[in-house]
Amino acid sequence: MSDDHTHVQEFFAARAADWDSRFPDDGPAYAAAVAELGLREGDRVLDAGCGTGRALPPLRAAVGPSGVVLGADLTPAMVHEAVRAGRDRDGRLLLADVAALPLRSRSLDAVFGAGLISHLPRPAENLRELARVVRPGGVLALFHPIGRAALAARQGRQITPEDLRAEPNLRPLLAGSGWRMTSYVDEDARFLALAVRED
Repeated sequence: MSDDHTHVQEFFAARAADWDSRFPDDGPAYAAAVAELGLREGDRVLDAGCGTGRALPPLRAAVGPSGVVLGADLTPAMVHEAVRAGRDRDGRLLLADVAALPLRSRSLDAVFGAGLISHLPRPAENLRELARVVRPGGVLALFHPIGRAALAARQGRQITPEDLRAEPNLRPLLAGSGWRMTSYVDEDARFLALAVRED
């Protein structure tokens, strides 16, 4: 396992047990972001870097009982907390690296990634892997329940020009990874970038 992976696992393992209690009011923001994916009954969707699985209930509601909901996370403690919270009832949980997903090419309709992009060790390569598993015309949502400025303030830091989530950085990063950005919102209450899988 690379040092990047070890760092991510250590970071989230130390926070897994109280993750949901630290952010108890995020549910409506997750549901609203999932709604913007435009999922339909029977669709197949992945929550990449699912953590404790907070997106799985609204994803299941969106695709219905005939749809497929998967949650993949690199950190065993996060997957354990998702099971403990009962969110494995809403989707199948995979202990997996989003850099090498155990999924067939073009097998999904959409990918949801909450707080994902800032934890990807090789963003362009990792976004290409997400593109690989999504059919052409499928959708990617990169989401955070608060915007970049609010998150930076919470963490006691300043936004830098190198921030991958800044639109001038994210748009070409997505374009070079098989995605075309279709919308971008960065406000105090949320961050949401939507992209469509190119042919």
